[in-house]
Amino acid sequence: MGAVPDLLRQAPLIDGHNDLLWALREARAKGDVLDPAGPCPQLHTDLPRLEAGAVGGQFWSVFVPSDLPADQAVTQTFEQIDALFELIRRNPERLELARTSGDVERVAAAGKIASMLGVEGGHAIGSSLGTLRILASFGAGYLTLTHNDDTAWADSATGELTHGGLTRFGEEVIRELNRCGMLVDLSHTSDDTMRSAIAVSDAPVVFSHSNARSLCDVPRNVPDDVLELAGRSGAVIQATFVPWFLTPEGAEANAAGWDELRRLREEFPDDREAVSKAMDAWFASQPAPPSSLSDVADHIDHIREVAGIGATGVGSDFDGVEAVPDGLEDVSRYPALFEELRDRGYSDEDLGKVAGRSVLRVMREAERVGSRLRTERPPSTATIEQLDA
Repeated sequence: MGAVPDLLRQAPLIDGHNDLLWALREARAKGDVLDPAGPCPQLHTDLPRLEAGAVGGQFWSVFVPSDLPADQAVTQTFEQIDALFELIRRNPERLELARTSGDVERVAAAGKIASMLGVEGGHAIGSSLGTLRILASFGAGYLTLTHNDDTAWADSATGELTHGGLTRFGEEVIRELNRCGMLVDLSHTSDDTMRSAIAVSDAPVVFSHSNARSLCDVPRNVPDDVLELAGRSGAVIQATFVPWFLTPEGAEANAAGWDELRRLREEFPDDREAVSKAMDAWFASQPAPPSSLSDVADHIDHIREVAGIGATGVGSDFDGVEAVPDGLEDVSRYPALFEELRDRGYSDEDLGKVAGRSVLRVMREAERVGSRLRTERPPSTATIEQLDA
């Protein structure tokens, strides 16, 4: 068996979700201009530590808050895409935009980090299939159907569950994602949205940063019946490092956080800024639930047991969380997780699938489906008013 970092570079290691871009945006808003080309110890992510962690591919989240008005959400999403393009432009010897699975393999083989766009939340398209196609033309690799709030066409795991999963327009969004060759990302979605999307999609889906609900009972994690569906349909579940999604103690802390958020929304019904500041202060006052690298490995074990080794991956959510597990302090620590999996009996072939080969397989299949569908039908001109009236 070879050294784990070498194995990860060969796979290559692909992380499904990193919020560096939003962390940089928030820092700028406070007057701090951070350059991740060099050490940024106040963050989980910088380029030197990504290289030390043997990362070959990264889905960079172009997250914006899901409670923004639609026009602001779309505008800020494009600003976040521009921020990634600028990061790549300033570091051409270390980063390169990757639009396809072939790009990922080529860029990683050249010793650079293949950089992909992950659009976190259907609010980013403003209920417009045209906007979705524009995002695809910029190289967006996946669309997470929801974030923390329902969209007008899909239920969130933490929303009001107003649609019973997907609306008719939501199903059309899935079909257009398939046609564009983009991945359907079901992290953050409700159970019914998960089931509906898997049924509608012609291509395998991904969960870019989710865990197993059997081990940590929070709505953000994936129930076993959906894990079984995911395994049968060729999907990938990328285990996340969020302490609130790892352990029973994390589930209790997660529930307390949502109770506090609901209370604040009642207290400040028309002031999202006040709610945000109060929640930041509340989180700062609460100890993070204890968690460790071993807990993440437990979730990968469970996903493998229920859905199969080909359904496993990693999606850290680094720089999108207030705390991280012991042993996974930043992006340099991926090799430690894979050493743990090796100690648990994972073969090098298994480790390669967890690292990135399963995700590459899903990307290739989505690209194949997209190529076929673009010869079979034109872009959809459907509107939400037409389908969901």
